[in-house]
Amino acid sequence: MMYRLARPLLFQLDAEDAHNLALRAATQLASWPTLARWLHRFVSPTVSPVTVAGLAFPNRVGLAAGMDKNAVAPLAWWAFGFGFVELGTVTPLPQDGNAPPRMFRRPADRAILNRMGFNNHGADAVALRLSQFTRPPFPIGISVGKNKDTPNDRAETDYAIAAAKLAPYADFISINVSSPNTVGLRELQTQEAMARLVLAVRAVIGAKPLFVKVAPELTGHDLHAVLDACLANGAAGIIATNTRAITDPNGKPCGESGHPLRELALERVAEIRERIGTNAALIGCGGIDDIASARNMIAAGADLIQIYTGLVYEGPFLAAKLARAVGATPKF
Repeated sequence: MMYRLARPLLFQLDAEDAHNLALRAATQLASWPTLARWLHRFVSPTVSPVTVAGLAFPNRVGLAAGMDKNAVAPLAWWAFGFGFVELGTVTPLPQDGNAPPRMFRRPADRAILNRMGFNNHGADAVALRLSQFTRPPFPIGISVGKNKDTPNDRAETDYAIAAAKLAPYADFISINVSSPNTVGLRELQTQEAMARLVLAVRAVIGAKPLFVKVAPELTGHDLHAVLDACLANGAAGIIATNTRAITDPNGKPCGESGHPLRELALERVAEIRERIGTNAALIGCGGIDDIASARNMIAAGADLIQIYTGLVYEGPFLAAKLARAVGATPKF
C-alpha cells in the first residue's frame, strides 16, 4: 500500500530518473548493514532453501540483471527478501551506453521499454566495489558482456576479460548475448559463436557455474543449437529470457520487458526445459509480477525465477511475496 501511494509521484519522473532514484535509495539502505539486517528479518520469507547448479539459494526469487548494473546495493536486495541477485551487465571497459532518452514506461501494458546499451562503470570498478562491500548471505551472479566497439569476431576476449576480473566476487557468471540494445550482439547466438564464448569464459572462472541468457525470439532449431553448444562446452544452465526487440516511442530499437513478455517467456522456458531435460539449471524471467505468473514459470520448468519490471509496478516487497508463494512448489 505504501508503494501504491508513492508510485504516482515516481511515475511523474522520467523513467530513468525514477530508476536512478530507486537505486540511490537502495544504495543508502546497503550502507546501513544494521538497518538492512532488520528489514530482512521483517520481510524475508520463511521458506526452505533450494539447491540449483550446486549453489544454495534462500528462496527461488532473484533480481534480474539491469537494475544494479554497477553492484552498488547487493545488501539491499537481500534485505528486501530476494534469494539471489544478478548484477550487471558489466563490460571490460566502462561505457556510457546509448544516448537518452533510453527508458520508457508503458503503464497500460505494465511494460518497460529500454535501450540502455550496457551502460556501466567497467569490470575493474565493479570488482573493486565488490571487494569493499559486506557480502550478503545469498548467491551473487554477475552478467558479463562485450563493449560495443568490440567486433563480434573478438567477442570472446571481452567476455573472458570481464569474467576473469569479476569471478572472484561472484557465485555464478552469466553471459549476455541477447540484449537487443547493442548492435550486432544477438548475432552471437549461434552454435559456433556460443561454443567459443562458453569455452573462453569457462577457462577463466574455474568451477563456478556459468549461465547463458537467451533472447525470447530464439526458438526451434536455432535455439536448440545454441543450447546444445552451451551445455556441451561447460555451461551449467540457461536464463530465459531477455527483453523482446521492438522500437521505442522515437522509433529507435529497444527491448520490451514486463507483462507483454509473459506468455512468450513461458513458452521459451517450457521449450528449453524439454530440450535440456533435468541435466541443467534454468532460470525463468519475463513478465513475472504476481503469484500466478511466478507459479506458472516454475511449473513451466524454471528452477529459479527473476523479476525486474514487476518491481516498477508492484514495489520492492514483491520478491518476498512471490518467494512465499513458490517456496514449496516442486521444481518441475
